[in-house]
Amino acid sequence: MSQPSGTGTGAGPGAADASVWLRAMPGVFVLIWSTGFIVAKFGLPYAPPLSFLALRYLFSIFCFLLWIQLSGAAWPRGRRQWLHLAVTGVLMHAGYLGGVWVAVKSGMGSGLAALIVGLQPVLTAVWVSQWAGRTSDPQGAGSPVSRLQWLGLALGLGGLLLVVWRKLGVGNEVSWQTMAAAVFALVSITAGTLYQKRFMKPTDVRTANVIQLAAALAVTLPLTLLESEAIVWNREFLGAMAWSVLALTLGGSSLLYLLIQRGAATAVTSLLYLVPPTTAIMAWALFGEIVTTATLVGTALTALGVSLVVRPAKPAPAVKPPAV
Repeated sequence: MSQPSGTGTGAGPGAADASVWLRAMPGVFVLIWSTGFIVAKFGLPYAPPLSFLALRYLFSIFCFLLWIQLSGAAWPRGRRQWLHLAVTGVLMHAGYLGGVWVAVKSGMGSGLAALIVGLQPVLTAVWVSQWAGRTSDPQGAGSPVSRLQWLGLALGLGGLLLVVWRKLGVGNEVSWQTMAAAVFALVSITAGTLYQKRFMKPTDVRTANVIQLAAALAVTLPLTLLESEAIVWNREFLGAMAWSVLALTLGGSSLLYLLIQRGAATAVTSLLYLVPPTTAIMAWALFGEIVTTATLVGTALTALGVSLVVRPAKPAPAVKPPAV
């Protein structure tokens, strides 16, 4: 598993603490990742999307470099590994975040954007189902999706639809530009997840993030020249930027990297089904947005669907050798 250096793996209290943390990682990831649209609500009114993201990448790189300097984390070996990290950075940072933030800034509601990006587990499952076993996969990209997992994916999508359905069609939020940006984000995060699982070797998450963010910055920075809106450096913008760097990038992106390294692609991406319902609850707590019965039912369906997808497969029964 790719992890920061110094994580205990032996027996004793350190191993017990590590086990508790590993079990808590999916829940912590969902909570952090769900704040993405909340941050957009705070930050995007005061900055163009790509300029915001470019600053986010730059500040995140600085924080990771400081962390690496203090901890002595090891850098990946070999140019091929650096190239694979750069590709995943372009897809999972520049492509995914750029698409979502451009779509929201252009008028797409957060509910519709979440619904579109929430289709990622379905795309991942279809890809794994079609290609697992057909190609060599030294990193264990996945196994064929079982019928129970397909049921879980269907329940998760149904719950997701219930949560965001009331937000669809509100205002003039759908255009070919916003749809193209959201679909681009969906394809980018799906391709990035599968690419990382297929090609990435275990690497320290801190140095891996620096390479990924540097690649995303190299792609995003030239595109900021197309934006004419000025950044307003106020308290809301600075707060949104701080949370984006410290929580979403240093926390959420690092957790996603570790989860992909540890688990099957289908199981990991199914956790994203829980993001829109969690975001709806956060919006209720922070902004007073109404949580409807559909939200509660959808959340329950989504949680059930995720539990079916991530449930470990039962080991095949041992076959006794014939008596001699």
